Amino acid sequence: MFGKKKNSGAERPRVCAVLVAAGSSRRMGGENKLMMELGGIPVLAHTLMAFERCDVIDDIVLVCREEDIVPYSQLAQDFAVSKLRTAVRGGDSRTASVLAGVHACPEGTGIVAIHDGARPLVPVAVIAEAVETAMQHGAAAPVVAMKDSIKRIDNGFIAADVPREKIAAVQTPQVFQIELIDRALRTAERDGKTFTDDCAAVEDFGKSVRATTGSYENIKITTPEDLLVGEAFLQGREYE
Repeated sequence: MFGKKKNSGAERPRVCAVLVAAGSSRRMGGENKLMMELGGIPVLAHTLMAFERCDVIDDIVLVCREEDIVPYSQLAQDFAVSKLRTAVRGGDSRTASVLAGVHACPEGTGIVAIHDGARPLVPVAVIAEAVETAMQHGAAAPVVAMKDSIKRIDNGFIAADVPREKIAAVQTPQVFQIELIDRALRTAERDGKTFTDDCAAVEDFGKSVRATTGSYENIKITTPEDLLVGEAFLQGREYE
């Protein structure tokens, strides 16, 4: 049974956000993309503040490289992120890093929201819907429809159309019951399997993941061009 926490008179599982920020920023030329400025403040500060503002998030655990633990913790303090409970060292793979974050969640955590630290513009509504859906169904992740026509390629040639209505781009936070994601990731690690996201590990474990509403603003900062796109989204928010 999950640990419970009182919230506005109703009982619900305690929710911890695990922010994965242990990457090497290789495609950003080696510079730490999470400390690069977006709208005048570091990318990671945006991410932390999004989860700080979300009412359904109780705690935050940050997973990062060992050399980043102190500066990232200081960043959270500078931007008044009161929900950050700890920053822990990531592992040699995404699976190992996420497991480290899951195992660092406070006692009594029932739901874990796993989010890329490099997705700074995630709307609070996207976080909340994914969390609330995972509370009901055990696993949930935001998706957005594909805009481009999709083709299947064989040996360098276009082989067939792929109907857009049957595919979507998955985002984070990907949200799970803590026992489910812990068992799925430990099983993947034991079996030597690697996955590009946590939904894949849960699906391989035999559990379906419910799709929720994503946002085209919820981009992942990977290359310098993504910073330009992020700036445009921020400017659009200012004029709303």
